[in-house]
Amino acid sequence: MSPQELQESLISQNIFLSTKQMQQLQQYFQLLVQTNKVMNLTNITEQSAVYVKHFYDSITPLFYDRQLLHSVCLADIGTGAGFPGLVLKIVNPQLQLTLVDSLNKRLNFLQQVVDQLQLSSVQLVHARAEQFGQMSQYRQQFDYVTARAVASLPVLLELCLPAVKLGGYFIAFKGSQATAEVAASQVALEKLGGQIEHVEKLMLPQQAGERQLLFIKKIKETPAKFPRKPGTPTRQPL
Repeated sequence: MSPQELQESLISQNIFLSTKQMQQLQQYFQLLVQTNKVMNLTNITEQSAVYVKHFYDSITPLFYDRQLLHSVCLADIGTGAGFPGLVLKIVNPQLQLTLVDSLNKRLNFLQQVVDQLQLSSVQLVHARAEQFGQMSQYRQQFDYVTARAVASLPVLLELCLPAVKLGGYFIAFKGSQATAEVAASQVALEKLGGQIEHVEKLMLPQQAGERQLLFIKKIKETPAKFPRKPGTPTRQPL
């Protein structure tokens, strides 16, 4: 997918990127590839693949929830190289963004992107997801939490739902295996106060694979004991 193809495909979704926003995405791509030579950020470095598998993919929640185009608070947990959080911020400059990652060197890269792209209202937090969810200044503070992590859904729910405010949403980016993961998540949803409101299935352009977006609403407060200590959610999923 070329930059122009990305721009055109978003127009069909009533998302219009300015010249400045397209330049910011291009700068982001260049910084990603440049930094990836000295630090493992992504296995995907070819421009057309980055534009469809990272940039387009990160933007897909906007197709289904237009509130994400307003001044909402979003935390991207386990953000890695900044997907989807930083891409959503470029598309919606009003977004109040918090990027959470456990590796300082990744946060240094993200700070470089934020500085060079002159993005405002972006906070970087160095923490494991389990720690982040227990910090009083972040717990149940966000309208939206996103995760594109590879953890199974029961684990992701424990890592992410504690940060979502009552009535807010956790958006999980999943592939074709999502149905089985949802079936395995009923106990976790009940214990953590979440409810799957809708699941959106789409094929990424240019045969880049299937994507399922799970919109999980926070309907009850998460009990204080969750998330458990670092490592426990992965070893002993709910």
